[in-house]
Amino acid sequence: MNWTQKVIESWANREGIVNSMSDLETWIKDLNAKTYVNIQECSINSGNMWFYDNYNGEVLNRKRSFFSIKGMRYFINDEFISEQPVIIQPEIGYLGIICKEIDGVLHFLMQAKIEPGNVNCVQISPTLQATKSNFTRAHGGNFPPYFEYFDHSERYHVIYDQIQSEQAARFYRKRNRNMIMEIDEDLEVLPNFRWMTLGQIKRLMEIDNLVNMDTRTVLSGIPLVTESLGKEEQKQIKEFFRDKAFFSSVFEAEPNRYLPEIYHKINNYKMFQEVSVVTVPLNQLVDWKVDEYGITCRKQADFMVRYYDIEIHGREVRKWNQPLFKALGEATFGMLTRVVDGKREFLVRLKPEIGCFDSIELGPTIQWEASHNAEQDDLVEKTFREKFSAGKGIQCNVLLSEEGGRFFHEQNRNVMIDIGDKMMEALPEDYLWVDYGTLNYLVQVNNCLNIQLRNLLSLMKL
Repeated sequence: MNWTQKVIESWANREGIVNSMSDLETWIKDLNAKTYVNIQECSINSGNMWFYDNYNGEVLNRKRSFFSIKGMRYFINDEFISEQPVIIQPEIGYLGIICKEIDGVLHFLMQAKIEPGNVNCVQISPTLQATKSNFTRAHGGNFPPYFEYFDHSERYHVIYDQIQSEQAARFYRKRNRNMIMEIDEDLEVLPNFRWMTLGQIKRLMEIDNLVNMDTRTVLSGIPLVTESLGKEEQKQIKEFFRDKAFFSSVFEAEPNRYLPEIYHKINNYKMFQEVSVVTVPLNQLVDWKVDEYGITCRKQADFMVRYYDIEIHGREVRKWNQPLFKALGEATFGMLTRVVDGKREFLVRLKPEIGCFDSIELGPTIQWEASHNAEQDDLVEKTFREKFSAGKGIQCNVLLSEEGGRFFHEQNRNVMIDIGDKMMEALPEDYLWVDYGTLNYLVQVNNCLNIQLRNLLSLMKL
């Protein structure tokens, strides 16, 4: 059986083999009940790990590790767009998942991990979720579990391995190495880990704030279009799909139809839009105020920075303090989808952001911060808002968290809406219809799809 068949069968298995859904729910509930977590806002002066460098205007770790926070100004064609604090973390971390066939079904080794910014303490994370500072032990703690598999990945069957972008509205050019590898050998399953089918993970994604962003970005990269399938193999796989239009979108994809327009629009932007990002001291940001408790905006904003004393038992380090970006409101990520000639298409949009590694990436139809002004909606955004308000065609509606190691209680409304095939034929300039197979092709390439789009793709159901 080839990789694609194994993935689809695992996706279709929503009940589980090694662990039932009831087992997983009980396991998560028990971990939440017994794990000690204490997180309190504090002054930067209350600890000895972090400090504000008033001369250079930045927030730093005293070991010059992990990350720093600096001010940045964003210009396009010499026109000032915005200014804000951003996270500077040039190192590339690991986001990796180990998978293995068990009783003939592909399983994924998932971690129940508590991050300081998590909304509900325990969230389902990849097998390995580690910054470079983590796996080089800059914190003085232990190696992350199962790190050795990724450190010696040449010994195993690597399915997916791409360096992908993080949240470009908060990070500056931050990327992580997303990996999926298949092993044959037995391994010890530690107490905070469980084997799950892909179908079980998808079911857990339907629960608010349970599966973290790191898991979602890795799973979005599962390659489905890199293997050639015969007619008989396709016929067998098709039986697992309730949405036959989605099957066609994956396995009857036409990248050669969509890619020229996608590359044309992206390359036009990169060539003719002069993007510049200038680092400035935090104390020189006009609309932001820095004090011992954090960084706040004098105007309406989507976040602030706050300092926290943190104690979480069961981690490599139990007690520490750090800054976190604290959300001020709920963001919305949305995708419009349609069926044309029996094939499902997805409406994506060119999305430039202050922290983009290469100026611009493809994003979802809708990527609204909490402060988004509805009065500025274009035709597409108005259509999304109308459909969502009316509750029409909604295929997905779930509240999910950003990564809790840098963001405090940042949640996003994730929505997918099916519209009629005759709608949205005439589009504003920066939108494109594309099939899933082409998006799956593009996610095998670095820095093409932003993390918000990858996140929505991970929520797809058969």
